[in-house]
Amino acid sequence: MPQYTKEGYERDRAVLGLLGDIAREKGATMAQVSLAWMLCKRPLIVPIPGSRKPGRLRENLGAVDVALSAEEVARIDRALDGMDLAVFGGHAVQR
Repeated sequence: MPQYTKEGYERDRAVLGLLGDIAREKGATMAQVSLAWMLCKRPLIVPIPGSRKPGRLRENLGAVDVALSAEEVARIDRALDGMDLAVFGGHAVQR
């Protein structure tokens, strides 16, 4: 899984930093910001996060309380648009 290699981390560091910054501003976790971003994209998108631990499930459910502004969503979009996502089994996004 290339996203979990040292090279993958270095390549993805900018977007991780952005998510971390927004998470700190919101008093949320990066996972919650990521899920909140997905919820903002289209009404038909339903993220399905997996979890084996009740604490992580509660964390994921907390994403519904994270309100992202249009500018924050656009910042995340721009960061992702500029990335070469090396994800195992990933597919190009159709827009």
